[in-house]
Amino acid sequence: MLNIFRRTKGAPRGEEYREVAVRADPPEGPGSPWKDSLGRASTRAAQVLLILVLGSIVIFGLLQVTLVVIPLIIALILAAAIGPLVNWLRRKGWPSALATAFSFLLLLGVLGGVITGIVFAVQSQADELVDSATQGFDKIYDFIISGPIPVDEQQIADAQEWLIDFATSATVGAGAVTGITAAGEFLTGAVLMVVILFFFLKDGDKIFAFILRPFKGERLVKARRVGIHGLETLGGYVRGTAIIALVDSVFIGVALFWLGIPLALPLAVIVFVGAFIPIVGATFAGALAALVALVSDGPTTALIVIVVVIAVNQIEGNFLQPVVMGRSLSVHALVILVALTAGTILAGIVGAILSVPLAAVTWSAIKSWNGEEDGPITPAEIKRAEIDTKADAVGRGRSSRPGRRIGSSIAKP
Repeated sequence: MLNIFRRTKGAPRGEEYREVAVRADPPEGPGSPWKDSLGRASTRAAQVLLILVLGSIVIFGLLQVTLVVIPLIIALILAAAIGPLVNWLRRKGWPSALATAFSFLLLLGVLGGVITGIVFAVQSQADELVDSATQGFDKIYDFIISGPIPVDEQQIADAQEWLIDFATSATVGAGAVTGITAAGEFLTGAVLMVVILFFFLKDGDKIFAFILRPFKGERLVKARRVGIHGLETLGGYVRGTAIIALVDSVFIGVALFWLGIPLALPLAVIVFVGAFIPIVGATFAGALAALVALVSDGPTTALIVIVVVIAVNQIEGNFLQPVVMGRSLSVHALVILVALTAGTILAGIVGAILSVPLAAVTWSAIKSWNGEEDGPITPAEIKRAEIDTKADAVGRGRSSRPGRRIGSSIAKP
């Protein structure tokens, strides 16, 4: 409703309110139930339900093609992590094919070495590790049953069953009827991931320009912001998490060796892998190490292990993570926990690993689209975005130009 006390500029006396009368909201009739507060709330509720239905349909459709979706997401995350190396080599004068091939083979070599080391470190002592963990759990179970606080055995059994169902719930594995089928799907997904990763590294600019085709003007600038900041978030998250995981595994592994706890090497490897699952991963790895220490050396050593794990986690959360991760994961812990739970329910362990970086990228995309970090869009920036997109389309984009930094086309005011 306009201000009725404002006189229309330049209007002759007696006609000052004519514009107000023309532009005023029409009166609400008695036969318009959607005009009152309840009607507006119902309309908004219907819109929210429609969005939820559409989101559920999209998630259901993606879960039907997880053999394609999961390798695609993993390849995108790895490409974002190794992409700066490819761009740096190109700006140093390396041919595009040579820079891509070198970075691709280096990444595969590192991943292959890490996976091989994990397999050999855990495989030889896997049975002993499981037995120690089981014995430690049985000791805690007996202590709870015979302790001063009365606990029903059925409650413990229900809690144990719930934890097992939560950890193993995965729509991804619902179609794997036999071990051969599961192995075949894993190999197919691995090969597909490697192929997609190669094309992401080789033709990342062209793929980016193809995705940006529907956007023009200010929307093009916003879309470029979303893409560039999203890749920076993914890359920073993976590199930062790998550094933090290495530091955690080294410190906790050294403490386990110093205390003389058996299975120290596989426990350190589990700490490294668990660090890629925020909150839950570190807790699980520390609990497993404490259980093994409880069986081997008694409760005092187990308590020392718990103190060491807590201290390392505190150093990680208060010092190492802010320094290494920077703003890559500027998401509240509650959002991380919710995303982690949803990812585990939908896709098991793979969903637990991928859910947090996807949540971080989603939040980064929302902020970038709204311009919270880059400021208002200028005509010069629109022109620069159009030029950069055309350069990306022919493979001569920002990543291959000497002296150009990723995201430099998005100039802050």
